[in-house]
Amino acid sequence: MDTDRARMQELIWQLDRAARAYYQESREIMSNLEYDSLYDELVSLEERTGIVLAGSPTRKVGYEIVSELPKERHSEPRLSLDKTKEVAVLEEFLEGQEGVLSWKLDGLTIVLFYENGELEKALTRGNGEIGEVVTPNAKTFVNLPLQIPYKGSLSVRGEAVIHYSDFERLNGEIEDVEARYKNPRNLCSGSVRQLNTEITAKRSVNFCAYELLAADGVEFHNARMEQLDFLAGQGFEVVEHELVTAETVAEAVAGFSERISGYDIPSDGLVLTYNDIAYGIGLGRTSKFPRHSLAFKWQDETAETVLRDIEWSASRTGLINPVAIFDPVELEGTTVSRASVHNVSIMEGLKLGIGDRIQVYKANMIIPQIAENLTASGSCQPPEYCPVCGGQTEVRQENDVRVLYCMNPDCMAKKMKGLSLFVSRDAMDIEGLSEATIEKLMERNLLHELADLFRLKEHGEIITEMEGFGERSYQKLCEAIEKARHTTPVRLLYSLGISGVGLAGAKLLSRHFSGDIHQIMEAEAEELTEIDGIGPILAEGVVAFFRSPKNRQTVEDLLQEVELEQEVQEEEQPLSGKVFVITGSLEQFGNRNALKEYIERRGGKVTGSVSNKTSYLINNDNTSSSSKNKKAAELGIPILTEEDFLKLAAEEDRREDQYAD
Repeated sequence: MDTDRARMQELIWQLDRAARAYYQESREIMSNLEYDSLYDELVSLEERTGIVLAGSPTRKVGYEIVSELPKERHSEPRLSLDKTKEVAVLEEFLEGQEGVLSWKLDGLTIVLFYENGELEKALTRGNGEIGEVVTPNAKTFVNLPLQIPYKGSLSVRGEAVIHYSDFERLNGEIEDVEARYKNPRNLCSGSVRQLNTEITAKRSVNFCAYELLAADGVEFHNARMEQLDFLAGQGFEVVEHELVTAETVAEAVAGFSERISGYDIPSDGLVLTYNDIAYGIGLGRTSKFPRHSLAFKWQDETAETVLRDIEWSASRTGLINPVAIFDPVELEGTTVSRASVHNVSIMEGLKLGIGDRIQVYKANMIIPQIAENLTASGSCQPPEYCPVCGGQTEVRQENDVRVLYCMNPDCMAKKMKGLSLFVSRDAMDIEGLSEATIEKLMERNLLHELADLFRLKEHGEIITEMEGFGERSYQKLCEAIEKARHTTPVRLLYSLGISGVGLAGAKLLSRHFSGDIHQIMEAEAEELTEIDGIGPILAEGVVAFFRSPKNRQTVEDLLQEVELEQEVQEEEQPLSGKVFVITGSLEQFGNRNALKEYIERRGGKVTGSVSNKTSYLINNDNTSSSSKNKKAAELGIPILTEEDFLKLAAEEDRREDQYAD
């Protein structure tokens, strides 16, 4: 069956590539005879196996756009698993029982429901109690069977994932480094929860099954291994797994560990489940975890090294962040010699000093971090002068965190990063202006303000003599600049780099003021906070920006160079119309005000009490018996952890179907 499924996927890929070349690019990559032959082979395989995979040209699924994702309560709570980092705990867990050991996949949990052999519904895990219906999006998953041979009622749980190789490919198509996706998990979560299925289809989402929940009338002889074999026979890609005992589980864990560095599917550990279905179910569950399974998290590989320097990295906003430079060490198969320290508070908390012995690790086996400072000399101090321009610096307190800023408004880093933002894809979209090219133009005294970018045509003799530039490159640059002259108020606002104003905020401002930049420049904070989705902090940032005579002149100069086109009304922000209540302690955000500001910048509202108008309650302890949790449960309001919430908002600033084209 695996061979048949692989062949069907290959045929779907070949036929889709040929159809796209013919209909969208007006070229042929295979003859009609060859296309028909491959199509007939696919039809024959589908008829013989009873499996129809997503994307098949024999069952093409049309794209859909919806205003919101419907919510639905799970038939029983979808609990997370208890965790351990000790192999000895896995051995003790088995206690003479057989277990099924498999990858713990790092994506978005999905439950699928089939009736009469057809995919009927796909539901996200959500908060474990209530999920979101994503059936149209699931039908675009590249390897998901839309039709299976089994004709009874079937439900299966698995993980929607984006392979590392596809993640790298998707990121490679985005020129602006700052606009690239952070990791496959967040990209997958945002992709599965898109309101436009065409976007999901472009993201190469896969489905990997790991648990059969129900299949009426099928005998599995009380064995999970047989359930997984059954799912594979229905055309599902099943998570890699093996049968283990207390005596063999350590060796199996070691085998998985050796393969993790080359495994193409994101994984953050392993899952051990009793093979004896009845035994596992009979153990019941705690208030938080089922007892039939246990998650094994990789021990973070740490290495001891010596801190050699703190490098201070300046940004376009003036923020200067510390980066630790240390003697190179091997971690998770790669050589690491630097790690972000994020801010002054973290640097001071670690008591970092040059020459200190530190322990470093890779968070989730990816991001280098300092775990511990073994000597803690505390000799490192924030620099008094900017490492880029030499201007005076200042340490500020922001949301209980100490951060360092450059106070020089003419700092080269600010100009460089500001110009890079200005020309980026979601801003003015001027192709051919990398940071390296911008730096060369600044070195030749050709760029002093943003409007100078539109005057580069006047300096052809100088530009064509620059390294890496010739007459053809210069002409292409001029064409890109002329194209960028015709832009929208949203792009222009976003490109200015106003503190806190991303694409979402720029859209809110443009919509409220009908694209009139001068009205926005004159608006007071009180008026701005009346806009649904604009909070007081964001409003003050906008007012402060336009209060600066220099910034106002910059905008006026730009308006002389560009022609603003009124954009078509776009869909609302992902969080607009949603009301949040925050309770409990926070881990990802410094405090509740920081989380509130984050929500408001994205169009949502934050209130103090749970009511029937509340969309979500945010509480990291989503199983507590607090009054707010109880009220939310009574009203059927989803309770999100911070992690769940961040998944909800992950795609906010890069929605491909709005203003990016």
